[in-house]
Amino acid sequence: MPEKRVVLANCGVIDPEDIASYIDRDGFKALKKALKLGAEQVVEEIKASGLRGRGGAGFPCGLKWDLARKAQGDEKYVICNADEGEVGTFKDRYILENDPFSLIEGIAIAGYAVGAGKAYIYLRAEYRFLLGLLEKAITQSKKKGFLKRLDIEVRLGAGAYVCGEESALMDSIEGKRGEVRYRPPFPPTSGLWGKPTIINNVETLMNIPRIIFKGAGWFGQMGTEKSKGTKVFSVSGDVARPGVYELVLGSSLKELVEDLAKAKKVQAVQVGGATGRIIPAGMLDAPLSFETILGAGAVTVFDKSRDMIDIVYRTMEFLAEESCGKCAPCREGTEAMAGILERFSKGEGLEKDITVLGEIADTMMLASMCGLGQAAPIPVMDSLQHFRGAYDKRIRQS
Repeated sequence: MPEKRVVLANCGVIDPEDIASYIDRDGFKALKKALKLGAEQVVEEIKASGLRGRGGAGFPCGLKWDLARKAQGDEKYVICNADEGEVGTFKDRYILENDPFSLIEGIAIAGYAVGAGKAYIYLRAEYRFLLGLLEKAITQSKKKGFLKRLDIEVRLGAGAYVCGEESALMDSIEGKRGEVRYRPPFPPTSGLWGKPTIINNVETLMNIPRIIFKGAGWFGQMGTEKSKGTKVFSVSGDVARPGVYELVLGSSLKELVEDLAKAKKVQAVQVGGATGRIIPAGMLDAPLSFETILGAGAVTVFDKSRDMIDIVYRTMEFLAEESCGKCAPCREGTEAMAGILERFSKGEGLEKDITVLGEIADTMMLASMCGLGQAAPIPVMDSLQHFRGAYDKRIRQS
């Protein structure tokens, strides 16, 4: 199946520094249509489209907006999560570099729909070089009269992996150390500075102008029953053609990594970043959808020369470093797992370590406060399921 460019339709086509080139391609017509429809109908259109958040969790976008629209509060906020700190992900950077105006239009529609007067783009610290481009696009949009109801401000991130998590992100914007908050309450009712807040990532908001302009029915025709639309993927690792690709949801992993990215001699593919699923070569026909495997869009390919135990060890080492440390299951669990995996990588693993890894994983998945700790054991458990022979071999060597 070839690419289906919906989110990426303007990338490489418009001039990201000139709003006129965007307007020439129906830019801001969706915002004008939204203002005619009314806020309630805009929310209903997004709900009807079946759009789910593209940041990894897959929460229904329209439902989130509806909760915020109905929430009581004299001030409401929209946050665009452009932190993109997930390992192996660079799709949002590509989008921001090539089509900042669609993002601004999506934010403007979101602000109108929920009744927000202020929006923040939380930009990854390492993407500082994009700050000028974004601010120029915002200024041009203001001058054209498209941001009369909404003030958009760009805030640079804190350089922390955990600040990609929405509550830690809000703490960072508020000037605090980025740590996960206890929930409930949830952001649509009590978010930034205790006010109703919606948080969507870059790719989610890029879909908004397309849906409003072309209609929920058009969007809903693409994808699967529970996964509507397209998904943008960042493909890297052992491939001949690394890059950013957009496919209709439900397309197979094989189409992405072998047909488009031209991977050869695949041993495994990690889908979803550092905490994503590890898929062995024999399962590449798996569909890319919320019902199966997806995550935030990072796809890393490993060929047969790679040591899978070393890969999961390095991943857990990274997660232990990036844990905010607020809850013990994540703080202690990632450290303990990293220690055990280090022993395996040195050929010093023991049979009982396999049992201990499972027990730690169960505790972390059950008791961690946020997605980092809850999902951190996933690649380890997948490697044990699909590559158990590599562990057994190290045990025999010890």
